[in-house]
Amino acid sequence: MTATLRDAVAADLRSITEIYRESVLNGVATYEETPPSEAEMALRFSTITGNGYPYVVALDERGAVIGYAYASAFRNRTAYRFLVEDSIYLSPEARGKGIGKALLSELVGRCTALGFRQMIAVIGGAHPSSIALHRALGFELQGLMKATGFKHGRWLDTAFMQRPLGEGTATKPTEGVYPDTLYRS
Repeated sequence: MTATLRDAVAADLRSITEIYRESVLNGVATYEETPPSEAEMALRFSTITGNGYPYVVALDERGAVIGYAYASAFRNRTAYRFLVEDSIYLSPEARGKGIGKALLSELVGRCTALGFRQMIAVIGGAHPSSIALHRALGFELQGLMKATGFKHGRWLDTAFMQRPLGEGTATKPTEGVYPDTLYRS
């Protein structure tokens, strides 16, 4: 399956909400247990994009949204401003077809171009395919937190993976230029 990637727009929110809903109800990638409404997803979307983070959708050959990914703050403290967390969600028919890898590659490239220095993945359920995807794109396992979530009647572990972006820690970031300006008055 081939996919076209582009920036997400407000018109994609119905599809994004449905993809996320399926993941909330049936998966362990998110520890949310009640699917948020489209209005809540719109609020999340505007917060993420309003802070300059990339938000990308994957379209199938018919133009339907089959997956999405975004980068966002790992934490909202100023010292974390050069670190982003990735999130990737796919419709069931898009899984295992390279769409997640395409979306994550796009996020890595965009976040590097924006000046971020580290990307972290917080992998719910320590899902083996998500770990393999991240490892294939240069992420290294940083730790495993045991039994951090309880969903679908079982305890779930959470894996943390990380990869440097751009110059990583080799140089200091440029002051006064995004993302240095995040969370500063």
